[in-house]
Amino acid sequence: MRATIIHGPGDIRVENAPEPKITAATDAVIRTVATCVCGSDLWSYRGINPITEPQPIGHEYVGIVEEVGNDVSTVRPGQFVIGSFIASDNTCPNCRAGYQTNCLHRDFPNGCQAEYIRIPLADGTLVAIPEQPGKELIPSLLALSDVMGTGWYAAKAAAVQPGSTAVVVGDGAVGLSGVIAAKELGAERIIAMSRHESRQKLALEFGATDIVTERGEEGIARVRELTNGVGADSVLECVGTQQSMQQALQSTRPGGSVGFVGMPHDVQIDGQQLFFSHVGLRGGPAPVRAYLPDLIERVFSGRINPGKVFDLTLSLDEVAEGYKAMDERRAVKALLRP
Repeated sequence: MRATIIHGPGDIRVENAPEPKITAATDAVIRTVATCVCGSDLWSYRGINPITEPQPIGHEYVGIVEEVGNDVSTVRPGQFVIGSFIASDNTCPNCRAGYQTNCLHRDFPNGCQAEYIRIPLADGTLVAIPEQPGKELIPSLLALSDVMGTGWYAAKAAAVQPGSTAVVVGDGAVGLSGVIAAKELGAERIIAMSRHESRQKLALEFGATDIVTERGEEGIARVRELTNGVGADSVLECVGTQQSMQQALQSTRPGGSVGFVGMPHDVQIDGQQLFFSHVGLRGGPAPVRAYLPDLIERVFSGRINPGKVFDLTLSLDEVAEGYKAMDERRAVKALLRP
């Protein structure tokens, strides 16, 4: 089969690789209908996460079940499925508490930018769609495997409530999905922080009420100005840098909350600053599996259309261009069709 392999910074190739096989009774093998490049993949592409040897890459997927292990009972061959980017049994105490990405038996599907993928813990990870969805729904369903679920978790972790004011730091696919989530959870005012006109337009379409183009101290000051000097009730941090975290923390009112889902890189938080701010802080890898049934229903009902974050569609053979376009910010998110 064809699979995406990263060899080093800026070096993405499509190569022949062995087709995945069932290796445990709880596995499923999926024929990929659509996959994509994630913003977190760019950390490796840019050399920030070191790559010591060639390895498969990608963790977002929707597809058709080809084969299942003997212990799999909730999905069967021929079904269209969506799964989380982290595999979970969905039965352990952490899963039952709603934190499937911290499952006691979690596994990490990798190499999903390929024609076929093996998903461990299939019963707890995959959600089957009753029938083959129309092509127009594929992008939005694919978004649920990571970015929409991650944006949703950012909003939940930030305690977005009906009538509240929310700020979204980051205008990538997760940040834009966070705007959708904040709107769905009832935020009355949603301030999107973005410097890119095309992303600003999409944020407004998704439900943002205000756009802030400033960053750093200027961005914080602008949010304070828009909130009568108080700060926002909820802030969604969707980047993962020191600047974005400080911007989030200092844009939040006393007693407000920050939900952080950007993968942190060199982020340091001053304990004394946090202590005196009275700001709540919660985040981590999004428990996408917890939200899939609800989000799938919202997609099918037409309430949300997160697939609009995909502004570049390529064949799997063109995956290198997808990485390059996202790295150069010519694309928000690249969808790949094997």
